[in-house]
Amino acid sequence: MSAATPAPGRHYVRAADLHALCSGLLVRHDVPHDDAETIARCLVESDLRGVETHGVVRLPHYLNRVRLGLTKTRPDIRIERVTPVAASVDGDNGFGFVIASRAMDEAIAMARDYGIGLASVRHSNHFGMAASYVLQALRAGMMSLVFTNASSAMPPWGGRDAILGTSPFAAGAPGGALPPFVVDMAPAVAARGKIRLAQKRGEAIPQGWALDKEGRPTTDPAAALDDGVVLPMAGPKGSALSMMMDIFGGVLSGSAFAGEVTNHTLDFAKPSNVGHFIMAIRPNLFMTQEQFAARMDYLVGKLKAGRKAAGFAEILISGEPESRKQAERLRSGIPLPAAELALLLAEADTYGVGRPALSPVPFA
Repeated sequence: MSAATPAPGRHYVRAADLHALCSGLLVRHDVPHDDAETIARCLVESDLRGVETHGVVRLPHYLNRVRLGLTKTRPDIRIERVTPVAASVDGDNGFGFVIASRAMDEAIAMARDYGIGLASVRHSNHFGMAASYVLQALRAGMMSLVFTNASSAMPPWGGRDAILGTSPFAAGAPGGALPPFVVDMAPAVAARGKIRLAQKRGEAIPQGWALDKEGRPTTDPAAALDDGVVLPMAGPKGSALSMMMDIFGGVLSGSAFAGEVTNHTLDFAKPSNVGHFIMAIRPNLFMTQEQFAARMDYLVGKLKAGRKAAGFAEILISGEPESRKQAERLRSGIPLPAAELALLLAEADTYGVGRPALSPVPFA
């Protein structure tokens, strides 16, 4: 087996090395250094937290859109405060990671001054893991809501035409001594990215995830992706949540909506024009910071101290499993399947970026 080709299976890569690889590739594609660092941080953070569908596996797609002229590396991102607590953001077709990060920065700044801040974003692109911007707000001590719309992949409840997106929504609230609350979920039974990943890995998908193009249930990821649709979680409830994301992310912002967002991995005819809705809230808006933290700790503590259902050794709150995985992977490295790693290494070799150290076993 040559050094240029990873062995079958998977390899572990240290988070810092993977970050350097991603940032280096982005800089080679004329992305400014600070923006490249933002994008790399979001991608690696996603893999650290176990959200592999939105991690570094996506980078070759993003770079390809840059090479095709479909994503700007140096956009003129325009931010206009339309009220003291609301900003309109035009992303000028830049990287969604950069646009959403700047929108959250603006929302945080408004929240510091006025208690709440929101940003409505248009002309953006896929922004990866929605939790990245919740975590950004948490680092600033803020509560947050993050919505985005997405390309068509899911029918409304009772339909079979893909009109709605598997648009994720995320929210967070800082804790005190106990862990913060972080939720990031798509309104589909499973995100389309998981189906795409199953296809790439030659795996079947569970029954109930998708329909084929004839409207029949399927476990074949290729059939689901070939004019098939993913299904909304909880039937009409998931359908309603997806529509809400399209209203807040698309209708309100002036971006594409109603199934007109371009799929960034499949459609290379035009920019995506994704829309986001981002809100930051200062926790001490109605009470002191100490009171808020104590109340959060009481809530989290009471939930975790409750009686456990059969088969459960511990009650975990939303965001806690991902946080634990992140701590583990910071020690042991991030496991990447050989096929996905090979694509990244090929990009590195093409653009003269140093390869990371690889290990067939965890580093620690």
